[in-house]
Amino acid sequence: MRRRVPYYSRVSETTTDKRYVAAIDQGTTSSRCIVFDVHGSIVSVAQREHEQIFPKPGWVEHDAVEIWTNVQRVVTEALTDADIEPSDLAAIGITNQRETTLIWDRATGAPVHNAIVWQDTRTDAIVRELGDVVGPERFRERTGLPLATYFAGPKILWLLENVDGLRERAEAGELLFGTIDSWLIWNLTGGMAGGRHVTDVTNASRTLLMNLKELDWDETILERMHIPRALLPEIASSSEVYGLATGFLDGVPVASALGDQHAALFGQTAFDTGDVKSTYGTGSFLLLNTGTTPVQSRHGLISTVGYKIGDRPAVYALEGSIAVTGALVQWFRDRLGMISDASEIEALARSVDDNGGCYFVPAFSGLFAPYWRSDARGVIAGLTAYVTKGHLARAILEASAWQTREVVDAMRADTGIRMTELKVDGGMTANDLLMQVLADVLDVTVVRPKVAETTCLGAAYAAGLAVGFWPDLGSLRANWHRDAVWTPEIDAERREKEYRFWKKAVQRTLNWVDDETPSGQQYS
Repeated sequence: MRRRVPYYSRVSETTTDKRYVAAIDQGTTSSRCIVFDVHGSIVSVAQREHEQIFPKPGWVEHDAVEIWTNVQRVVTEALTDADIEPSDLAAIGITNQRETTLIWDRATGAPVHNAIVWQDTRTDAIVRELGDVVGPERFRERTGLPLATYFAGPKILWLLENVDGLRERAEAGELLFGTIDSWLIWNLTGGMAGGRHVTDVTNASRTLLMNLKELDWDETILERMHIPRALLPEIASSSEVYGLATGFLDGVPVASALGDQHAALFGQTAFDTGDVKSTYGTGSFLLLNTGTTPVQSRHGLISTVGYKIGDRPAVYALEGSIAVTGALVQWFRDRLGMISDASEIEALARSVDDNGGCYFVPAFSGLFAPYWRSDARGVIAGLTAYVTKGHLARAILEASAWQTREVVDAMRADTGIRMTELKVDGGMTANDLLMQVLADVLDVTVVRPKVAETTCLGAAYAAGLAVGFWPDLGSLRANWHRDAVWTPEIDAERREKEYRFWKKAVQRTLNWVDDETPSGQQYS
């Protein structure tokens, strides 16, 4: 990883009179800004949704200009609502949807194409071609990742091969690639007028292009994918000052960037080897802190960088990525019209005592961990005339728990660590029934923190550390407090019986997509 003299000397003497740190959370469906005080308490929040663009079945895109506009608005709104001036901020941090891929013009700042979202499956043929005779494991030893449509590298390759003139312009150094963190940092720090083209190690580790041990772009993979290095940002740590903001945040240090799940790990203060957190949002993501040495998974997990603070060694993690959890509730609301608000699913699921023998595997765009099967599609198994919408609602909540169980089993197989407690965060954790089902299915204690917005909190913590707003990790741990705890309430025999039925349902999803599958069934 390239080294750079940080801006500490320019900002550390000015943080003593600052009262707040702000965090931008640029997510899959919306952009938020949350302002925190020194105790890690929320001072103000602003949020705006952005359009989800589906040009073809299986394709998912975002308008990066809309995202940047919304980010400016939510930051301004959050500061205004709390009567805070930019000069009151010690720093601002960024957390973002990770693998979503954007290329823009260095000279004009205009994106050359909509951002291709992490859920997008258009690169399936590219991924198969890259795998050649080796298959999904081709780059795992170097990157910690399987070859999959999920990651950014194949998305870059698709853009270079399918947008007229793009490869030539990329090779000439006219274009810049970034995940959304890079796009925001570049714009915040000046854009066309000297904006920093940088990403952090957590986001870089999700591209399929970064060597996991060297923390730099892997020349062998770049050559194999025919991706010009000139297109790529500099790789930095997760907690350092990348530059000072211009414009509406003039002079505020931009001091952290972490992919959303890594930020949640940091916000949950999961700093010790063996600590585990799970975030429940559009999808769900479990991260297990494995310390300063990467662990190569043999059971379908991802080896990734957890975070890196300044010049300290990187901390690694094993991750289990689940594509669809909260998105299944949204589907139940928006596509089936069974509920009018996502919060209603808990009461509907409580209207029955169990799932009525029904299991819902939401493989809308294939299965992620631990299967990594792009040929899978969703299945509702065990349907009988007895099943009501209440049973379906309960099966939807249970789907999040059973998918979590499969990832936890894989983590145990890879590390030998037996989990006794799971820290949870994200919007779905407001559903108390889901939290109890998680405890029952996993046979562990489930803990929700007082500040459930741990993704934003992690970005704020990392930014605050970079400028001395918080002195050390111990001060961050002191801010963490429990809000609620759930313990298992079902017996082992019932748990394992229902798990067997879940596994049977998963098998029904496999091998659905083939060369003769109608394109209309590729819906994502």
